[in-house]
Amino acid sequence: MEGNKKTGYAWAISAGFNAALAAICAKLISYQILRYGLVVVFNVTMWGCYVNSLKALSSLQATVTNFATNFLTSGLAGYFLFEEALSFQWLTGAVLIVIGVLVLSKSSIDRKLLKDQLEEKKD
Repeated sequence: MEGNKKTGYAWAISAGFNAALAAICAKLISYQILRYGLVVVFNVTMWGCYVNSLKALSSLQATVTNFATNFLTSGLAGYFLFEEALSFQWLTGAVLIVIGVLVLSKSSIDRKLLKDQLEEKKD
């Protein structure tokens, strides 16, 4: 089960990266047909990865991990590629989001499911 969760987080992170890549392409590529094509490809890929993450994680864990990856990647891309400023508030929010993802990854929901499975095996 633990390997399945790791795979689920990998899919959720991949979904977040693809969503950020879609936004980056929308800003970076000037040739319009190529821009729209890449945005569609990255969004379709993002949804495929997200659906796969939902198979291994709760919807809350998958959504928050996807969002956090997208948020952090988009913010860092804005800073490095487009020379946008990152404020103290953005950095504070990023740290809080990462902490939230870590808390959710150790969620009590998983412990309850494991406890219920152990009780069923005893019966």
